[in-house]
Amino acid sequence: MIGLKDITIRNQLQPGDLGYVIHRHSVLYHKDYGFGLDFESYVARGIFEFYHSYDPHRERIWICEHENKIIGFLLLISRSESCAQLRYFYLEPEYRGIGLGKKLMTLFLDFLKKAGYKSSYLWTTNELFAAASLYRRHGYKLTEEKPSTSFGKHLIEQRYDLVL
Repeated sequence: MIGLKDITIRNQLQPGDLGYVIHRHSVLYHKDYGFGLDFESYVARGIFEFYHSYDPHRERIWICEHENKIIGFLLLISRSESCAQLRYFYLEPEYRGIGLGKKLMTLFLDFLKKAGYKSSYLWTTNELFAAASLYRRHGYKLTEEKPSTSFGKHLIEQRYDLVL
């Protein structure tokens, strides 16, 4: 059985990481939720935005690997001096339920505080129940909902906010 001790987490980007994350995000969310090519384009734009203005003192990536394969990802992007956004959190299905999501949230929150942010937010959808539960357990509160067809289907986008 795979455990947290078998997984490494790195914060440095390597060639191929960004494209792989876009690819896996798109494939997983299409398979699990029926998201279309609009979602892949959305992820690609966000990843480009992050890389284009990346400041390692204020922003961070967490790339989870097992046996030299990316199996999870999380990104913190600065939105202002006091606010950061949580983006592109995903775990491969076979690595869910072992505490890796909780560990990544702890690393995210530790960096958020260390970098001096006062708040954080994220967008998700009403279909991502497990993710929303994880966010709520770490202090995020649902603050906004809006109907959307942005990802190639009808759904409800949800904003969660955390004030430190």
